[in-house]
Amino acid sequence: MAATRVGLIGAGGVAQRHARVLSGLPDVQVVGVTDVVPEAAEKLAAEHGTRALPDVAALLESGLDAAYVCVPPFAHGPAERAVIAAGLPLFVEKPIALNLDDAQEINGLIAERDLLTSVGHHWRYLAIVEQARELLGDRPVRLVSGAWLDKVPPVGWWPHRDRSGGPVVEQAAHVLDLARHLAGEVVEVSAIGNPAPPVDGADVDSATAATLRFAGGAVGTLAATCVLGWKERAGLEVYADGLALAITETSLVVRDADGTRTYESDPDSARVAVDRAFIEAVRGEGSDIRVPYAEALKTHALAVAVAESVAHA
Repeated sequence: MAATRVGLIGAGGVAQRHARVLSGLPDVQVVGVTDVVPEAAEKLAAEHGTRALPDVAALLESGLDAAYVCVPPFAHGPAERAVIAAGLPLFVEKPIALNLDDAQEINGLIAERDLLTSVGHHWRYLAIVEQARELLGDRPVRLVSGAWLDKVPPVGWWPHRDRSGGPVVEQAAHVLDLARHLAGEVVEVSAIGNPAPPVDGADVDSATAATLRFAGGAVGTLAATCVLGWKERAGLEVYADGLALAITETSLVVRDADGTRTYESDPDSARVAVDRAFIEAVRGEGSDIRVPYAEALKTHALAVAVAESVAHA
């Protein structure tokens, strides 16, 4: 089999992770990397024995089978448009945009070309998440409680709202996506926040509290903060009749009439699975893409709705 040729747009931490995973998959070749910081592209390319290319156009001309867009929120848009125009399968890291308008435009362009897409909501590939869905079965979800309690990441653009979109859009989208996956669509949002964290120049909210109403009748909350010096907790609690579930990347805790049980999880396996599923779909060997762009757009719209509610509170 000929190797599947992949190009990376972006050379930051997330792109580095995808490069490691892709390089470890059979018959996959990372054929080029481009980044607005040439030194970053050169470093990542050297680590994987490939080429650093000067721009997206040069990368797309190098003979790709698929492209990954791994850029900060504010940089989404131009790269996706270029990949779509080239007619290539597209993997996009979340969040998929800074705002809703750009994401909706990209989604429309994808639909026009009927392109294969995937978005990096790798939590959907955790075995414990599917186990949670099976345990819920037909029980109506009554209450959902999500949290992302963390620090300000050590990248210069993150604490600026016009660069990251804020903690809910950039971080807590994983939790909101899981809430949608387990409890259905959200039809009403109300949120408040408080002033920026103690970081020079920061203008994102230091904490956010949101209430959610789901189409199926469940109610929920989301709590997010970025004022800690560590990652305290990121996960979701789901309550249904006679059942309590607590889900993080690393474990599922189940409590029901039979007592309490804990199931461990390996988040790295999900990070591998999301890439493997995309590559297999590109090859026509599989169809396990769980979050195509249109599905990710629904989660992004929810995250943006929370952020906008705070802004208008």
